[in-house]
Amino acid sequence: MNRRKFLGVSVLAVAAIPATLSALSSIDFRATKPDAWKAKTVEDAIKALYGDIKPEESGVTVKAPKVASNGGAVPVTIKSDIDAKTVAVFQNMDPESAVAVFNVPENGIVDYFLKMKLKATDANGGNGVITAIAEGKDGKFYKGTVALQVAKGGCEG
Repeated sequence: MNRRKFLGVSVLAVAAIPATLSALSSIDFRATKPDAWKAKTVEDAIKALYGDIKPEESGVTVKAPKVASNGGAVPVTIKSDIDAKTVAVFQNMDPESAVAVFNVPENGIVDYFLKMKLKATDANGGNGVITAIAEGKDGKFYKGTVALQVAKGGCEG
């Protein structure tokens, strides 16, 4: 084998190792916890995903606009300083409550931004709520929520 081929194959092999290890440590929650994705309430989805837990009402910050003008792309930011294993996102406005579960890598930073599709809030002025649960490596669970309204028809009026 000539030197260029050897170096090329070596670089490729070394680059593939972290990706392989990362894939092996990830959990496919859709396959392992299918009931969480069918749950109609946030409480049922959390229970199907994590069991009967009592998360602390601290440690996780969830930000979203107070009034989202476009229910097709509601911007949401989730941050935490907790040394977390997973972060799960739920909402109470659409038929299925579970939105996403993130596997946090070793020494990972919980600073996520995503856009969610949410249906309009009810005409009685009720708020929707987005909830994030962080599963800490200390065995505890932490919770953050934000209330919001989604305007009908993609406009605020």
